[in-house]
This record gives sequence, C-alpha cells and structure tokens, in this order.
Amino acid sequence: MTKTERDLTALAGELTAMMTEDAAAVRLANSTDLAEQAAWRRLTTGHGDRLAAIMAEHGWPTEALVGADAAKAAWLVAQHADRQLDVQRRAVELMAVAVADGAASARDLAFLQDRLAVNEGRQQRYGTQIGAVTDGRPVPWPCEDPERLDERRADVGIEPFAEYTSRFAPR
Repeated sequence: MTKTERDLTALAGELTAMMTEDAAAVRLANSTDLAEQAAWRRLTTGHGDRLAAIMAEHGWPTEALVGADAAKAAWLVAQHADRQLDVQRRAVELMAVAVADGAASARDLAFLQDRLAVNEGRQQRYGTQIGAVTDGRPVPWPCEDPERLDERRADVGIEPFAEYTSRFAPR
C-alpha cells in the first residue's frame, strides 16, 4: 500500500468516525439541556472545521476517493455544519461538480442545498427541511414554486413530498 493509499484509508476512517460520533450525539441537538446543546455545537463545529480542511486538500470526498461510508459521512458533516455556512457553501459547490461528474448523489446534494437555503433565509427547492409539526402535520420551511415540488424531487431521486413527510407525523 502506498503512502497516498494509507492516507486516504486514514481519511476514510476519520470521516466514518465523525459520522459515528454524530449519530451518538444527534439527540443533543434539540435537548432542553443547554449544556447538551453546547456539546452538540462543539462536536458539529469541530467536524465542520475538519471537513473544511479535507475539502481544501482533496476537494469533495467522493466514494471513489474515500469509499461509500466515508463519502456519506462527509455529506452528513456538511449537513450538520449549520453554524458554518462557509463550510456548507463550499460543500455545495464541490458536491455539485461531483454530481455533474457522476461521482456523488444528486439526492444528497438536494438535501444539502435545501439545508443551506434555510440557513441563509432563502426558500428551499426540494422541501427536504421540516420546520415543525403542527396539528400532527409536518410543516416544511418555505419552498419555491411549491406546485412543481414533486417534479423537482423526482428529478433528484427523492420520494414525493406527501410520502416523505408521512414519516414525520406523530404515530
């Protein structure tokens, strides 16, 4: 194994470890305990900082570069970098190129584009970001051209809005 291969294997391990940490801590994001919320913010900020460095060195961490799990982990880190819009913007930019090259998921990019739009106070395109559940119904953050929402969703491999939001409704 060459040094480059060892480095990329280590990078893949680092990204998947971040995803594991994220999954173990995600419940803290909406905790009523401010210390837990602060722990979530520290975790996601540290991960966002590291992703920024990875993108500066390698571009978008595609499946071909780091493997499927690590590529998904990079997307998740970008998704949760809500207080680091520069990281999300750069991830969207690099991921869009990777999608155009067939090296990344258009579906994942759509989720990240919507997350960034909501974080920037813009309307989302794909309706992937849910703002609340009111009277048992999921309420998305505002969407552009809602009449064509399912068409745009289908174009990137996301199920229809009603099907997607049914899993957010109380059971």
